[in-house]
Amino acid sequence: MQLRAFILATSSFAALLGAREIALAERGDAWWTPGEGREFPAQIDYENDYGTLRVLLTGGPLATKDHPFFRPVGPRGRACITCHQPADAMSLSVETVRKRWDKTQGKDPLFAAYDGSNCPTLKQDERASHSLLLDHGLIRIQRPWPPRETKPDFTIETVRDPTSCNSGGKYGPGAGNISVYRRPRPVANLKYLLAVGFAYDPKQGMPLPLDPESGEPMSGNLMADGRAGTLHAQMHDAAATHLELLQHFDRADMARIVDFESRIFTAQQIDKRGGALNADGAEGGAEKLATSEPGQLGSIGRAVWSEFAAWETPKPGLTPEENAFRASVARGAKVFRDKTFLISDSAGINSPIGFGNPVRNSCVFCHNMSQMGNDVAPGQVDLGTTTLPFADPAPHLPLFRITCTAAPHPHYGRVIYTNDPGYALTTGRCADVGKITLQSMRGLSARAPYFSNGSAKDLRAIIDYYERRYHIGYTEQEKQDLVNLMSVL
Repeated sequence: MQLRAFILATSSFAALLGAREIALAERGDAWWTPGEGREFPAQIDYENDYGTLRVLLTGGPLATKDHPFFRPVGPRGRACITCHQPADAMSLSVETVRKRWDKTQGKDPLFAAYDGSNCPTLKQDERASHSLLLDHGLIRIQRPWPPRETKPDFTIETVRDPTSCNSGGKYGPGAGNISVYRRPRPVANLKYLLAVGFAYDPKQGMPLPLDPESGEPMSGNLMADGRAGTLHAQMHDAAATHLELLQHFDRADMARIVDFESRIFTAQQIDKRGGALNADGAEGGAEKLATSEPGQLGSIGRAVWSEFAAWETPKPGLTPEENAFRASVARGAKVFRDKTFLISDSAGINSPIGFGNPVRNSCVFCHNMSQMGNDVAPGQVDLGTTTLPFADPAPHLPLFRITCTAAPHPHYGRVIYTNDPGYALTTGRCADVGKITLQSMRGLSARAPYFSNGSAKDLRAIIDYYERRYHIGYTEQEKQDLVNLMSVL
C-alpha cells in the first residue's frame, strides 16, 4: 500500500487511468481479453515483484473496439493481445499464464491446441498437454522443413520427442515441418528493434537485406530466427500460424496494428527498494525510451545503461538501504560495460567474419544499443542456450541431431545436438545452427522466464548461465549488482 500511495502521489496515473484500470491493477487481474472493448490508456502501471512497470502509448489513448490488435479472430477467438499482454511488458510471463489457466480451467484461447499446447494431437483438457506453456512460457513454433526458398546444407533427425510433435506423421518432419518452442517476444519499444545501425551486417560481412515493399534496409532484429524482417511480414506469419487465419490481415488492418505497436513503450518505472527510476538524476523509465533516438551504438555515443550513473553518489534524505540499492544498480551498469571475459566458440561473434576466437570483451559487446541493450547490428548469435554442450539440461524439449552435409560447423563440428536450430531453420545453413536473435532488455522484471527457450527462470539464472558458459569469474557482489541492474530496466 505504501508503494501504491507513492505511485498515486508522484505521477498522473490516477488521471490517465479510469477507475476500472486502477481496480484491475490493485487486485492483480490485469488480463486483456480479446474483444472486450476497453480503452487502452495513454499510461498504465502494473505492479510486479520488483516494483512497477509502466506502459506508455504515445499520441494518446486508443479505442480498442474492433481494433485488429485486440479483435478476436480465427477459429479460437484469439487476438494479438492474447500473447502480448501489457502487464507482461507486451510479452507473456509464466505467472500470467498460470493465473489464466486457473481462472478459465484451461479454456482461454491462449491454450489453443495449435500452439498453446505441446502438440495438437494431445488431449487438450489435460494440464500436462500444455506443460511447456504453463511451466516455461513456451509457444510452439512450426517451421517448414526443408526451407522453401533454399536448399539446406544439413539434415535434421529427431533424437528425443517428449511432446510427440516431431515424430508423428501429421506435424513432424514427415509432414514437412519442425516444431520448436520459444518465448513470445515483446511488441514494445519497436523503434529500437527496427533501427538500422549499420548499412551492412558485420557478423556476415554482407549488405543488409532490403524490405521488398520499401526497398529500405532491414535491421534483422525483429524475430528470434530472423524469418520476418518487417512488421508487415511478421503479421503475415502470425496470422497464418498463431491466429490460424486462412487469409492475411488487409492493408488497413496492418496499418492500424503497426501504428499501435510503434507507439507502445514499456520499462520498469518504480523499484520497491530504490524508488522512482527517473529520480535524483537517473533517467530510467518508459518516458526516456519514448523520446530517445534509437539505433545509437553505446561505445561511440551514450554508454549503455549510463541512465543510472547519477546513482553512484548517495543522496541525502534517502535511507541507507535505498542508497545502497541505487549504488548497486550503478555498479551493475559498470560491470555490464567494463568486466571483460573471453568469449569463445560463439557463432555470430567468433565466426564467420570473426573478432578472434576467443575474443576478450564484456556484455556490452553484443548488448550495445543505448537505452535498449539489444544489438545495433543484426543480432543472430549462438550463445549456446539451445545447443549442447552449453545448453542447460532440458528433458522437456525436443532434441535434434544436426548433420552438416557440406562444411562442418566452425565450432561444433559436423554433428550438432540442439533443441532449437534457431536461425538455421530460416537460412538452411549449418553455420547458423543455434543462433538466436538477441532481445531488448527492457521490462525484464515483468516477463520471466528468460532466453528464447525459457531456460532461465529468473534474473539470477541469466547471470549464472553466462558465468558457466564463459567462465567469467563474477564475484557474488557483481552478480547481485547485475541482477539489480536488470530488475530496473
